[in-house]
Amino acid sequence: MDGECNLVEDRMSSDSRIEYDPLGAVSVPLDRYFGAQTARAIENFPISGIAIRSMPFVIQALAHVKMAAAQANFDEGLLSEAKRDAILQACQEVLAGKYDEEFLVDVFQGGAGTSTNMNMNEVLANRASEILGSARGQGRLVHPNDDVNRSQSTNDAYATAVRLSMIPASRALRDALAVLASALNDKAEEFGGIRKLGRTQLQDAVPMTLGQEFAAFATTLLEDCDRLIETERLFLEVNLGGTAIGTGVAASSSYRTRALGHLAKNTGLPVVGCKDLLEASWDMGAFMLHMGLLKRTAAKLSKIANDFRLLSSGPRGGIGEIILPALQPGSSLMPGKINPVAAEALNQVCFYVYGMDTTVGIAAEAGQLQLNAMEPVIVFSIHNAMSLLRNAVLSFARACVEGVQANAARCEAHLTSSTAFATELVATIGYEAAAELVKEKLAG
Repeated sequence: MDGECNLVEDRMSSDSRIEYDPLGAVSVPLDRYFGAQTARAIENFPISGIAIRSMPFVIQALAHVKMAAAQANFDEGLLSEAKRDAILQACQEVLAGKYDEEFLVDVFQGGAGTSTNMNMNEVLANRASEILGSARGQGRLVHPNDDVNRSQSTNDAYATAVRLSMIPASRALRDALAVLASALNDKAEEFGGIRKLGRTQLQDAVPMTLGQEFAAFATTLLEDCDRLIETERLFLEVNLGGTAIGTGVAASSSYRTRALGHLAKNTGLPVVGCKDLLEASWDMGAFMLHMGLLKRTAAKLSKIANDFRLLSSGPRGGIGEIILPALQPGSSLMPGKINPVAAEALNQVCFYVYGMDTTVGIAAEAGQLQLNAMEPVIVFSIHNAMSLLRNAVLSFARACVEGVQANAARCEAHLTSSTAFATELVATIGYEAAAELVKEKLAG
């Protein structure tokens, strides 16, 4: 567990302050912007050592939600102009990444995201209080619940934020896939005149070109880029203003309309309200569909990695039709051995994503009644999957695809020694006659 997530040393130090929440007194490091409830969550969930700051798109989206809420609460006469402006400034600073180190709650947390929501509320409240000339902690001028979280529940504020966070993360993955597809298309053009043997079920099939093979790799990835664009709209429908379970308790309908308007304007996204707020409070369908698409993309990427390993196998005892860049020695014992490490790494990431798809499915089913308390693991799994895929795709494009070479002589030798041309004779001499020719050729 990260040392900064451990409050034991902080409690033993004089560099701490005492704060209070409904459960009592809590020791908080003096130099921190977070408060009592965040400190409790850090101690309660020393699980993975991965803090929510590892999901910057979530932090940014939640800051946008708090900004829109403050603007709407001011419009409703529920927040003073001074507090609104201080909260907005604090939100802008969070969006600029100024307080990333303050978001230390573990990604595995109970409470359906309450700890994440309160982490943001406390950071914004303490920073806004400073802006207004007050100290952090007890006696601050801006309250995390009464001001920053006004007219909200975790169940609509956090839920809205995590949906919006999917959009920039998905776009980043899409950009990476486009980079890989472009690299594959460049190689398709370079290899366009190289004849080779096409194979089905690992057996000789029909003639093709190496360029056609690489172009098909690019096409299948670009198809998933299009599908990622289509899933964006699912996350633009949010339940902000529904508060606890979708009934809108503690928030007016005019607040909801205003908050959605400010959120759309601030983010530049065409955000809309859900038609059924109660259903939206527990439904995880959009996340499952998006995670299923990530699994589909992972399956395609793994197939491409497998083909690269097969086509480069050898260099003498395998297919050997392409030559991968020599990235590192492949053995501590066998001299000269070079392994397809870039493709192997991509495979492993894809396998890991398959497991995250299972996690998301189980967690989506596990929500009872009016809320899904398992949303944090759903959000982390999808963001982790997109981040890993993005990194692996860019690494594979740079370290492997851009430097791959064709072994044209090997491609031609496999083709001319195969039975592939017999298929082209079927239309002329018939299937049975062509089959007899194949038998004769294989018999020598």
